[in-house]
Amino acid sequence: MLIDKDCYGTIAIAWLIAIALIAIVLWLVKSPYSYILTAILVCFMGFVTWFHRVPDRPRNTGDGVVTSVADGKVVIIDTVYEHEYLHRECIQVSVYMNFFDVHANFWPMTGEVSYYKYHPGRYLLAFLPKSSEKNEHSSTAIRNGHGEILMKQIAGTFARRIVCYSEEGLPTECGKQCGIIKFGSRIDLFLPLDSDIKVKKGDLTKACETVIAELK
Repeated sequence: MLIDKDCYGTIAIAWLIAIALIAIVLWLVKSPYSYILTAILVCFMGFVTWFHRVPDRPRNTGDGVVTSVADGKVVIIDTVYEHEYLHRECIQVSVYMNFFDVHANFWPMTGEVSYYKYHPGRYLLAFLPKSSEKNEHSSTAIRNGHGEILMKQIAGTFARRIVCYSEEGLPTECGKQCGIIKFGSRIDLFLPLDSDIKVKKGDLTKACETVIAELK
């Protein structure tokens, strides 16, 4: 199992806190409950490490294909006006990640980063529609011969750090890791109106594998 390279510090802090608590429990609690508490803390250490995993996935890299950026559930498919960068009507497809989903993110298509901006903000529940604009998020546009899309990584109530590898002019390769959102969050994709959408609301997606849309 690979661990995200930007998460070693987070994992180390969690392990140090857990080890300190285990030492205190074993020293102060003189009963069988100390072993139960120790087991819970060891499980916590394992969960924090597992949470920051980066799975090795087969890539769906067909021509004009847009794949899911993250594991999760499709919560929004709607026609909206994208006013930050594209300045046109688009099809918005949003995937919500719960606490147990893989939170590593992967490029949705091959091309080049044409726009990137980080937005500080609030930490509303990520499945709420208004979290797309009010929560902390990063926006990345990717362009290739089939068109241009915008991707937003949105922090949720418990996700307090977005890692994004975007920078303008950077080549992207569909299915390669593009960042991670640490601890529920959401991905919004803004696609051209003539895109052939391959998912429906309520579908479960797998990053790199699930085809969200095909561009004309």
